[in-house]
Amino acid sequence: MRFPSVSLFALAIGAGVIPEALAWGAVGHEVVATIAQMHLHPSVMPKLCDILNYRGDCHLAPVAAWADRIRGQAKYRWTGPLHYIGATDDYPSSTCLFPGSNGWEGRTHINVLSGIRNTTNVLQEYEEFRRAGIDTANVETYVQDALKFLIHFLGDMHMPLHLTGRDRGGNGDKVSFDGRTTNLHSLWDGLLIAQRLRTLPSNYTKPLPIPEVEDNLRDTIYDPYIRRLVWEGLLGKYEDEVESWLTCPSPEPFQEVPTSTFQLIMSWMLRSSSSKDGGLGVDDEVLCPYHWAQPIHQLNCLIVFPKALDEPPYNSFSFDADEEESEGHVCGESNDHDFEDFLTSKAKKSRYLELDTPEYAGFIKEQWIVEKLLTQGGIRLAAVLNWLFAEPVEGELQKRFVSL
Repeated sequence: MRFPSVSLFALAIGAGVIPEALAWGAVGHEVVATIAQMHLHPSVMPKLCDILNYRGDCHLAPVAAWADRIRGQAKYRWTGPLHYIGATDDYPSSTCLFPGSNGWEGRTHINVLSGIRNTTNVLQEYEEFRRAGIDTANVETYVQDALKFLIHFLGDMHMPLHLTGRDRGGNGDKVSFDGRTTNLHSLWDGLLIAQRLRTLPSNYTKPLPIPEVEDNLRDTIYDPYIRRLVWEGLLGKYEDEVESWLTCPSPEPFQEVPTSTFQLIMSWMLRSSSSKDGGLGVDDEVLCPYHWAQPIHQLNCLIVFPKALDEPPYNSFSFDADEEESEGHVCGESNDHDFEDFLTSKAKKSRYLELDTPEYAGFIKEQWIVEKLLTQGGIRLAAVLNWLFAEPVEGELQKRFVSL
């Protein structure tokens, strides 16, 4: 088995304005960002460091959860709905609709999938200016924000509960995990990952003989977890399917080649309203967050929401009114506290549905569901960044990717 060269995923995705929730918690977001960094084309990371205004050691992980840390500030409060998307009539585990029969909840195009598209557009325009010789030495704040949001939103998209509006993405569903009272969103945010960290094989505490991995680690508590994701995941379970994670459906060919401005506008409108991406206008043959998100959303019916939550006695439990949050998917510091408590504290009795069982947590662990989602998020983030920023290689077609 061999580790892919740093340019392997530079092919990645080859084939207007950015108008709350801490998916995966800080650790999950940082894992996604670290895996992405390992697979960047060599020409990309220096550009990202310039945009982020790093001085000294540069990593993507420290900014991966920035979008959650600032969401309470007045300047960024409007960004809350960009972290998730919900479809009308979607109610897992009984009903999985994406979108619903009446479309999407909330304001049009203010959601995580549109956020990925919009931030990508901002960065693409920035890179086109740079390549055209326009001075980009002083990076505008909105460009830096766009990069940090993109890193975060790709992580959000790979957390199934950020793709459903039921009970505020599971925040309203009290459950028990190893005897601890939590909620379904917090369980997926961090407790499943925390459980992995407690049970990792000891051999992953030692460096791998792979510089592309080790050079991008930061001596964190989750370094062994990343090593395992690479060694057993990217070099093992997923070695033959990684390329399929990056494919996007080809658009239907136009009946005629547009020759006038009117025809160009009409063809663009027809593509934007295509039902292939749920009417969001976010997918094309290069970047397709809706296409990528569909099977992730289906996990809400397949495993995330246990049927027992809708059956007695557990269907009678809910958060008290003073615990409810006014905004949609609410996560944050409390979920990070759950993560830390799980690593250090002892179990307590809980009257809620226990999910640390062979049928639930055991199945998720055995099937590597969380691990696959985190790894997919990292590979797709690298793909997008490579497509945006990789320097063309001599002899290639004028595309921003490198052939396998």
